[in-house]
Amino acid sequence: MDETASGARRGPLRTVDVARESGYSPQQVRDLERLGVIPPAARAGNGYRSYTPVHVHALRAYRGLAAAVGPVEARRMLTRLRAETITTAAAEVGAVHVRLARERDETLRARRALRAIQGETDPPGVEREGDTMTITQLAAALGVRASTLRFWEQEGLVVPERVTSLRARRYGLEAIRAARIVAALRAAGYGIPEVRDLVAALDRLDGPGETEHILRRRLDQIATRTVALLRAGADLAAVVTAAGEEPTAR
Repeated sequence: MDETASGARRGPLRTVDVARESGYSPQQVRDLERLGVIPPAARAGNGYRSYTPVHVHALRAYRGLAAAVGPVEARRMLTRLRAETITTAAAEVGAVHVRLARERDETLRARRALRAIQGETDPPGVEREGDTMTITQLAAALGVRASTLRFWEQEGLVVPERVTSLRARRYGLEAIRAARIVAALRAAGYGIPEVRDLVAALDRLDGPGETEHILRRRLDQIATRTVALLRAGADLAAVVTAAGEEPTAR
């Protein structure tokens, strides 16, 4: 059979052909068809599946989308966008690019914030001689709610000092510094378990270096997801245009 410019073969394709072109196994091709990732294959007279190059494009698009946003969201996107115009598909892919760029910016901000915090002797606005902050003051300084600080306390991330007679929370220098670190990491999109690991790393002798490595790894992962999304774009465009939609907005 002849090949298209993208490498997918023209004409009816067997399951093994689609597997070879897409990089999936024959069983994975059948499973992804069952899950609706690719359109149902036609059946030949002998009952065997008969695929087209569009199925190959759909599987390649799914691979890239899954790497970028996860398999569940990728499956939903691909199923939905097959019935949309190329304009709508481009807008949705563009929105994912914006999301990834935001994740990268947030991670870079967290890294800058951690470096700044680690380089400080005292947090800004706190006197050296035993001064503390109330939960209201600290929440306002960080731009979070008091309930957020109480949640971080429950998770063991920020431990305040307490005035026992009134049970009022007071935060000393170490607690304020910990709260600023947690706030920076949460703003970068890290979940509580990840924040706990990073805070623990900072408490160890090799903490700053290990934390820098973890943040660098996150940036590398975002870059990998972005490249995967770029690769999925052309295949997704082929799938959408093959569905018969005009490349103009509705």
